[in-house]
Amino acid sequence: MAEARRKFDREFREGAVRIVRETGRPIARVARELGVNAGTLANWVAGDRRAHGGDGQLSEDERAELVRLRRENAELAMERDVLKRSVALWVKDAMGR
Repeated sequence: MAEARRKFDREFREGAVRIVRETGRPIARVARELGVNAGTLANWVAGDRRAHGGDGQLSEDERAELVRLRRENAELAMERDVLKRSVALWVKDAMGR
């Protein structure tokens, strides 16, 4: 008779993936320690890498945030430059009197 399929809650899966990611230990070893099939843990790790850009690549959310922050940074730099010029003109005008 076939063995009943085990279900793992999300916290357990995330914890197992975190162990692999943070310790750098092989998936097979971590799976053996946790009593999980190595292929199952490998699937969880691969899914986490896809979701979080584990190849050193940015995820879609991170990419969108980077674009937003660069745009905001450019606007702030322009505002700073305008304020510098206006203060310089104000000081020049005040000294001329």
